[in-house]
Amino acid sequence: MAKDVFITKDFLLLTKTARELYHRYAAPLPIIDYHCHLPPADLARDRRWANLTQAWLTGDHYKWRALRANGVLERCITGDAPDREKFQQWAATVPLTLRNPLYHWTHLELKRPFGISDRLLNPATAQGIWDECNAKLATPEFSARGILQQMNVQLVCTTDDPVDTLEHHQAVARDPSCTLQMLPTFRPDKAMAVEVPQTFNVWVDRLAAACNLDIRTFDGFLTALRQRHAFFHQCGCRLSDHGLETVPAADYTGRGVTALFRKLRGGATLTPQAAAQFKTALLHEFGVLDHEKGWTMQLHLGVLRNNNTRMCERIGPDAGYDSIGSFDHGRPLAHFLDRLDREERLPKTILYNGNPADNELLAAMTGNFQDSRIPGKVQFGSAWWFLDQRDGMERQLDALSNLGLLGRFVGMLTDSRSFLSYTRHEYFRRILCNKLGREVEDGLLPNDLRLLGGLVQDVGYNNARRYFGFHLPR
Repeated sequence: MAKDVFITKDFLLLTKTARELYHRYAAPLPIIDYHCHLPPADLARDRRWANLTQAWLTGDHYKWRALRANGVLERCITGDAPDREKFQQWAATVPLTLRNPLYHWTHLELKRPFGISDRLLNPATAQGIWDECNAKLATPEFSARGILQQMNVQLVCTTDDPVDTLEHHQAVARDPSCTLQMLPTFRPDKAMAVEVPQTFNVWVDRLAAACNLDIRTFDGFLTALRQRHAFFHQCGCRLSDHGLETVPAADYTGRGVTALFRKLRGGATLTPQAAAQFKTALLHEFGVLDHEKGWTMQLHLGVLRNNNTRMCERIGPDAGYDSIGSFDHGRPLAHFLDRLDREERLPKTILYNGNPADNELLAAMTGNFQDSRIPGKVQFGSAWWFLDQRDGMERQLDALSNLGLLGRFVGMLTDSRSFLSYTRHEYFRRILCNKLGREVEDGLLPNDLRLLGGLVQDVGYNNARRYFGFHLPR
């Protein structure tokens, strides 16, 4: 049997206690991936990939950013270069990602599910890895569903526009051969994207068509959104998601927002203050809807998106030209949560930050709006996007532990577009077990494996299952 050269069974587990916690309590846990960007059609059709580039590099803007930093031509990243050439460029880039989380992720993903751990990816090993992985991708075990089954995934929540038909989710739900669940997530960002009225109105027209309504007024707009929200609920949706630079918190009146919507439908551009009023009103309505249905509202805060205008115009948005933002979240976030709480309509809420400087702010904010009826009602979410690496995860765990209850944390998610990304849950679990194990060795935590093992199982799986109310096999 070939010897593991890097990702050994004890990777990241630097103490005896860490190793016991991981192998006994964490490794066997199933995966609940309550936030990802997997294409629903791929799971519904049980997609098969022709080669490793299609399965591994297409759509992965983390890898795209590294390739660009290495001077690789865009045609070999998102362009029309042959797939084999794109993979060779990635193989040449991987050695330069040392100390970037991509180096860990790459070799974790080669080990699971492909079983390749006896060599590192580089230009010299690229052909052999290409051939071996492509041969496995041609087998049923490496279809979209097959990969998730290998990784012990029970449930995935995709990220879906309110106008989506959800036909693929319905197809999976009807398919008795599919052993895992795929549920939608309500992501109404386009309902708040009022900066370009023409684009906003095209989307509102799509919403009107989906509801078979004529949307002329703000009340009609809310009726249509409520209808789609109810439809998502019928299809199993239990979470909403909002990608925001920061939470809008402008004062507004119902009459004023009605007038603003009328201006938008007429093609007028709103002032920044007027746009903030409209967004504040709409986000509040989304919170009310989520509370009514018992959903969880996710707020992803603090990322500057699509910074490179030239490349955005060339290849489109969400292509890896985003960065950490610096915003004042505290006061507007408190205002938003407090209003819903005063009305007793605050839903379960998860707060995610894109800037590590906001860790303690969000962790502390969760303590202001807890509720005895729902333990851990307001959560400080897992390290997200630019922070979902070892340092970022450890800092998130420290902030949460210092200012809240780690034992109520709902744990990790992939936030990924790749079916091969599920070792991120393994990565998180290893980091969690190593942190706990180290503190046992240092005398900061009791040497009680049952106590600590229960915490690992709760954070790794049990808390998410209870918190979201998913119906899963025992």
